Amino acid sequence: MTQATLTVTIDRGPDDQSAQTVFQVPAFDNQTVLDVVSWVQQNADPTLSYRFACRVGMCGSCAMMVNGVPRWTCRTHIAKVLDGDAVTIAPLRNLPVIKDLVVDMDPFFDKWIAAEGVHHGDLTRDDPIAPVDTATPARVVADAGIECINCSVCYAACDTVANNDDYLGPAALQRAWTLLNDAKDTGRDVILDAVSGDGGCHNCHAMGSCTVYCPNDLDPMTAIAGLKRETAKSFFRKDRRS
Repeated sequence: MTQATLTVTIDRGPDDQSAQTVFQVPAFDNQTVLDVVSWVQQNADPTLSYRFACRVGMCGSCAMMVNGVPRWTCRTHIAKVLDGDAVTIAPLRNLPVIKDLVVDMDPFFDKWIAAEGVHHGDLTRDDPIAPVDTATPARVVADAGIECINCSVCYAACDTVANNDDYLGPAALQRAWTLLNDAKDTGRDVILDAVSGDGGCHNCHAMGSCTVYCPNDLDPMTAIAGLKRETAKSFFRKDRRS
């Protein structure tokens, strides 16, 4: 019996001279996109660079564009994304390509910091641990976004990011919204100032690609809408005081 094969195109990014390379890869049952990429690297092109770690959808490092859609390749079965017997795999959109399927994540994390997506606390290690009431409305909102693992799928899916280099992006803004609703965080004013600037939440066109493609079923679009409301309220409060 003849072994079925897949036609796999590796698109190494816009700056690579050998941008697209086609491989014939054996097809197997329960094969993931990451399995396909690994086969290419192990059997056809040992120079192929790509990232992965956990293989179980916990780290997010294996995210790539699969037929134009950002996905975790370790959790995407190849049979579900084939176009006939073909698939095109490329580096994540909206990020600089280091080599092949590996992108530079620094711009993504720089925007996380720019959005004040870091905990702002006023306690020391000598203070007692502050209790958290998980039933409060604010805590429920905070918990809704806390499972983000920084895979950058939403960032790659976002057309606003693609057309506006200054836009902070859905992951950073969702993190800001999570902290804004965290009773332990004391940086409310700092966060609102950070997300209301030129690259902030009001650049979002509410197209919803971030929410559609998030592998963890998070909802950055709703988080960004929340930031828009709170920054508007903050602006008008300041206007009344002045």
